Parts: sequence; C-alpha cells; structure tokens
Amino acid sequence: MTTENGQNGKKSEGQLLAEKLCINKKNCWEEAGPEEAERIRLFAEDYKAFLDRGKTEREFTAETTALLRTAGFRDIEEIVARKGLEPGDKVYHINRDKSLVFAVLGSRPVSEGVNIVGAHVDSPRIDLKTNPLYEDGDLAFFDTQYYGGIKHYQWTAIPLALHGVIFGSDGKRITVRLGEESGDPVFTITDLLPHLAREQMQKKASEFFVGEDLNILAGSRPFIDEKVKEKVKLNLLKLLNEQYGITEGDFAGAELEFVPAHRARDIGFDRSMIGAYGHDDRSCAYAALRAALETAPIPEKTSVCLFTDKEEIGSMGNTGAQSRLLEDFVAGLIVGSSGADSGKSSDISLRRALNRSSMLSADVNSAYDPNFDSVYDKKNASYFGKGMVLCKYTGSGGKYGGSDANAEFYLTVRSLLDRNKVAWQYGDLGKVDKGGGGTIARYAAALGVEVLDCGIPVLSMHSPFEVISKIDLYTTYRGYMAFLREA
Repeated sequence: MTTENGQNGKKSEGQLLAEKLCINKKNCWEEAGPEEAERIRLFAEDYKAFLDRGKTEREFTAETTALLRTAGFRDIEEIVARKGLEPGDKVYHINRDKSLVFAVLGSRPVSEGVNIVGAHVDSPRIDLKTNPLYEDGDLAFFDTQYYGGIKHYQWTAIPLALHGVIFGSDGKRITVRLGEESGDPVFTITDLLPHLAREQMQKKASEFFVGEDLNILAGSRPFIDEKVKEKVKLNLLKLLNEQYGITEGDFAGAELEFVPAHRARDIGFDRSMIGAYGHDDRSCAYAALRAALETAPIPEKTSVCLFTDKEEIGSMGNTGAQSRLLEDFVAGLIVGSSGADSGKSSDISLRRALNRSSMLSADVNSAYDPNFDSVYDKKNASYFGKGMVLCKYTGSGGKYGGSDANAEFYLTVRSLLDRNKVAWQYGDLGKVDKGGGGTIARYAAALGVEVLDCGIPVLSMHSPFEVISKIDLYTTYRGYMAFLREA
C-alpha cells in the first residue's frame, strides 16, 4: 500500500532533504505528554498568583525579594561584611525598592565573565499628576499622566485599582493597595456614550481620547457645609486624611499608580493561555526568577539576574537599565570574592568581566495575530505555542534605537537551546517601517556584554489585558535555566 510518505511508508528523497534544510517549527503542545502538561499547569498557576501580588515595580521587587530570601539568598553587603564571597553564595541587592539584581556565585572567577538574564518589571499604567485632585460637576477626579506606550481608549470604562506609596508631612510612609480585594472600591475613567459620540467617532483612534482626558473618577458625595465651595473634593480629602493621614499637599512627590483591577485568568476552553495585566515584561522576569532559583548549586560561571525599572519610558533614572546598577553589582562581586582593593585595578577587572559576559535580554515579543495580518511578516513573526522567541535585532526605521546581536552569540544561544531540547523560534516585531521598539539589550551591549533578546510572544501587548501561552512561558523558563547553568 502506498502512503503519504511514499511507497512502503518510506520518506522520499525530497522529504528527507526538506527535513534537513528547511525550518519546520512544531507547536510545542503536540509533543508535551501528560506529565509535562501538568508541570506547565502548575508553573502557570504559580505565575498567575505571583503576578496578582506584584502589579507594580515596587510590589514585584518585594515579592521577588521574599522568594529569594526563602531560597537562601542574602543581601550582598551582609555576606561581604561577614566573610567575603565564595562559590555557591547566593546574594542580591535591592535598588530603591524598584529594581534589583541577584546572583549565584560560580566556581570560576567573576573576572572571567558572568551569565546574565535581564528583564524589566515596570509596565504601562496611569500615574497621578503632582497636584491631581479636583472637582467638576459635583464629581471628584484625579488628574493623571499616562506611563509608557498605551492606546488611551483601552483604559476607559474598566475597573482600576490604586497602588503605590505616599509620604505624609510627618515623613511616615504609607503603602496603598486599593481595589484588589472583593470588598474594595475600584476606580474608572469615564467614556462618552455612543448616543452622543458621533463627532468623537469621526476622529482618528489616537485623537478621540487624548491623554489629558484620562481623568480618574474618584468620588461624588459632598461634605455637608454650605460655606464650602468644593464639597465633594473636601469630603474625599477628609476620607483620605482619616484613612491614610495625608493632606492634599502630600500628593506632590507620591508614587501612586492606577492599574487594571482584574486578576490573571485562564483563557480558552482548553485553558492553554493566560490573560492578565503586566505580562510585558513580568512574564519574562518571573521565568528568569524561577530559573535562577533552580540553577546549579555552584554553577561554573556566576549566574546573574537583573530586574530594572522604567524600561517603558526609556530606561533612564537611577532605577533603569541606563543606571550603574549592573556595573556596581558586578564590581561588588569581584571585590567581595577576590578581596581586591577598589581603584584602577578593580575598574579594569570590571571592564574585563563585562566584556567576557553574556546576557539574554528577557523581554516579550509580539505574537502573530491573524486579526491584524497586514502589519506582520508571517515568515519572521513569532507564534503562540512554538516556544521562546529569539529576536536578533530590535529598533525601528532601519534598526534605529535598538540592539543587533552578533552572529557568533546568536549561534551560541541557539546551540545551547538545541542541546537542552528547548523549543525556540524566530521573531521580529513586525513588518519593516510599520513601527518598532527596543529593550534593555542596547544598554548592556554598550558595556561590552554579548546580548540577545529572548522572551515570550504576547498578544494585545501594552493593553490592560495581555495574553500569553502557558507553554511558551514554561519553555522560556527552561531556556533561561539552561543559559544560566551552561552558557
């Protein structure tokens, strides 16, 4: 009997040649057995719970630190002051509660280079302005400034939660997390009813809801006093003072962020996907964290994880990837493990260490969406279910403002993943001149580090409800673990 493979079930010469020479990336679910499927499910459940607890960069940093300490990591200053660093030591450094870096010391000297997985833990959101509270039409609102690249209209008419920190005039720090529990109030940005929106709907999507109109509805009940003009605003200030001990002037300098109030949820009848706020880029950060926790007790090369802030607005500031956080930490590893004096010699050792280091820039990629086929190059797009995405170059308008990995390092990562049977795929952001974007890769590359962007494909990126595949999350975790152990 002749089969689809040819006579007697044998593959033809052309079929064999195609298998050898052509790209044929399978959907990872096709090869996942029941045991692996259960591991993927449990990993996803842990991730969803972690993501719900860490919706801001401060919260994610705090949750990460708690997990690190449980796993035996200690503040680098504690260990260096006590005994110096030795192979196998687990250390971390928190930077202003909004970024952090941690490592497992390897058997080889740090000066010979380290393996780094770097991610960012901030996500697009709505921030308060310096003087935000006002009243209009017997309603109280918060005036806002959006953070990161968003489509303004996506943030209207959805429940929002308030997270962050504010300091009272007495210097007391108040942590705010309101809108996440079932009994909490939530907030929202009102939208115009369709009956009156004829003129609005004629505008371009970028214009029919401008950033200045992203005002948070905060209250409507007045303070009962005929001699007061802004009664609703005053009543709201009274409630804030009673609950948090703050006054209107305390909003200046506060870090208060509005984020979607919904929790991470399974998507689809098959529960194969996760919908949530903040997959970009906390999905990659969590995968890196879990990989670091499960790396070898004493890896050959020191393994480092770097979690930064402010990537969505350019990675600037003293908590972003353009800061000296990575350099200072690696310098501390060199001095702490060798006892070298600070100064010119240690600076040279740092430069050499960074030039001998390798990094996976752990950031998400845009998954192919058939609903918007025109902006994707299907031959070079990433797809759900086909594993972690290797993105050789980022940027826009001719790779401007991005990073482009060296061919040698790309081969190193590709070969490492193949050896460890980690499914991977190619992935560019979209068609040429349709847009673009960058990651923290270029800032590490500027230090001499070999860098390749490598992460998870995402649908609806930068929206309040992004979507990823559970198996891509798990595969990326396995890829990061292989890199930290063996690169």
